Amino acid sequence: MEASVKSPRPQAVDMDIPPVDQGSHASHRPGTVKDNRDMQRMGKVQEFKRNMRPIAALSFASVLQATWEYILISNYEGLENGGLPGMFWGYIWTFIGFGFIIASISEMSSMAPTSGGQYHWVSEFSSPRYQKFLSYITGWMSVLAWQAGTASGSYLTGTIIQGLISVRNPDYEPQNWQGTLLVFAMVLVIYIFNVYASDSLEILSNLLMMLHITSWAVILIVLWALAPHQSAEAVFVTQWKNFGGWSTMGLSVMIGQISAIYGCLSSDAAAHMSEEVKDAGRSVAVAIFWGYLLNGIMAAILLITYLFATPSVEDSLNDITGFPFLYVFKQATSTAGVNGLTAIVLLPVIFSNVLFNAATSRQTFAFARDNGLPFSRWIGKIDKKRQIPVNAIALSCIISCALSLINIGSETAFNAIISLNVAALMYTYIISIGCVIYRKIWHPETLPPRRWDMGRWGLAVNIIGLLYCCFALFWSLWPSDLPVTLENFNWSVVIFGGVFIISLVMYLIKGRKEYSGPAAIVQR
Repeated sequence: MEASVKSPRPQAVDMDIPPVDQGSHASHRPGTVKDNRDMQRMGKVQEFKRNMRPIAALSFASVLQATWEYILISNYEGLENGGLPGMFWGYIWTFIGFGFIIASISEMSSMAPTSGGQYHWVSEFSSPRYQKFLSYITGWMSVLAWQAGTASGSYLTGTIIQGLISVRNPDYEPQNWQGTLLVFAMVLVIYIFNVYASDSLEILSNLLMMLHITSWAVILIVLWALAPHQSAEAVFVTQWKNFGGWSTMGLSVMIGQISAIYGCLSSDAAAHMSEEVKDAGRSVAVAIFWGYLLNGIMAAILLITYLFATPSVEDSLNDITGFPFLYVFKQATSTAGVNGLTAIVLLPVIFSNVLFNAATSRQTFAFARDNGLPFSRWIGKIDKKRQIPVNAIALSCIISCALSLINIGSETAFNAIISLNVAALMYTYIISIGCVIYRKIWHPETLPPRRWDMGRWGLAVNIIGLLYCCFALFWSLWPSDLPVTLENFNWSVVIFGGVFIISLVMYLIKGRKEYSGPAAIVQR
C-alpha cells in the first residue's frame, strides 16, 4: 500500500538530531545540522568533505554549464537549420522551456540533496510498485548521459584546437587520430585536477567564475567594436535558412534547436555535488536555479552579438575550420586575434570539462553505492585520504578515452554516442519530474520537507517542464539534413534504444536481485 512507503518526515524542523558519522577526515569539514538531518533521512553516511560554500556552489554550476561558451562553439546545426533568426528564437524558447525543468530539479534537489540526483528522486517519489524498476533504469540512463557528456566536452575541445591549426595553416587536413590524441591530453588534465587539486575545488570554482565572466565581456567588446554587423531586421526577421533541405522552414527550425538545447544541458550538475556543499538543502537548489538564469542571460546577450557579427551564414558553415564562430572571429580580427579570442573561449571550456568530470564521477559513484552498476564495490569506493571517489573519477576518464578511440574509425559513430547526452538526460528528466508530479497529486503528504519551492505554482511548473522535456527529446533524435544517409543519420536513437534494452536485461539478471533503491534505504 502507499502508506507503507511514505518518506519519513520530521515533525519539528529544528529538532536536535545527532550527526551522521562523518569519519575521521570529514569531521574537519563538517556540514550543518540540516545537512546531517538530510543525510540521516536518506540513510547515507557522510563520506565527502563539505568544502563548498553557497557562492562556490553557484560558481561551480555556472562554470560547468558554460552556456555562452557552448552556444558560441556548437551552433552549426542551429545556423544550418534556421539561420540567424532561427538560432535566436530557438534559443529563446529553449531557455524558457528549460527554465521550467530547472525549477523542478531545484525543488527536488531541496527535498533530497544527494549526489544520486534523478535516480534517487525517482525511487523516493514514484509509485511503490515501480520504485525499484524505474529507479534502476533511470540510474543507467543517467550514467550514460553524464559519461557521454564528459566525452563530448573533451572531443569538442580537441576539434577546436584542430580548427585553430587550420586558421594558421589552410593546407592542414585534420585527422581523426589527432583529435583522439587531443582528447587523451584533455582527459589527463581532467584527472590531475579532480584527484590532486580536489581540496581546491571551492577556490578553483570561484576563480573560474571570474574567468567565465571576463572572457564573455572580452568577446562582446571585440565583436561589437571590430566585426562587420548585420541589420536588426536580418538577425531577427529575414535571414531564415533551410540548408538541411527540409520540406518547411518550421520543420527546419525545430531540428536546428538542438544547438540551443545542447547549450542549456547539464544545468543540474550541482545536484550531483550535494554531499560536498554546506547547507545543501538550500544552497544547491539556489545554485542550480540562479546559475541557470545567470548563464542563460549571458548566453542571450552573447548570441545576439554573435549573430549581428555574422556577415554570411552560408560562408560561416562552409568555413575550412568547420566552426562558424572561427569564421566570425576571422572577419573581426587578424590570425593572432583569432588565436587570442579562441584561447579565452577554450580556457573556460577546458575547466568546464574538469568540473563536468567531477559531477559525472559523483553521479556514477552514487549509483554504484546503491549497488546499481557492475563492480559496484570498486566504483563506489571513497579514497579515505582525499575523501573523493577516485575510482569513479578514473573510470569516467577511461570511458572518455575508450569512446574517443571510436573516432579513429568512424567520426559518425562517435558523434552519435556523444549526442546521447541530450536524449538520455531528457529521459531522466521526464521520469523524475513525472514521479514528483505523481506524488504532488496523489500523495503530497509523503513528500519530504523542502527549503526551496515554487509555492502554489509548483505543480504547474512541473507539468510544463515535463511537456517540454518530451518536446526536446522528440526533436533531439532527428537527423540534421536530407537526404538521410549512413553518414548523417542520427544513430543516437539506435544507441539510446540499445542501452535502454541493455539496462532492462541488467535489471532482470542483476538489478531485481541486488538493487533495492534509495527508497528502501529511506524506509529503513
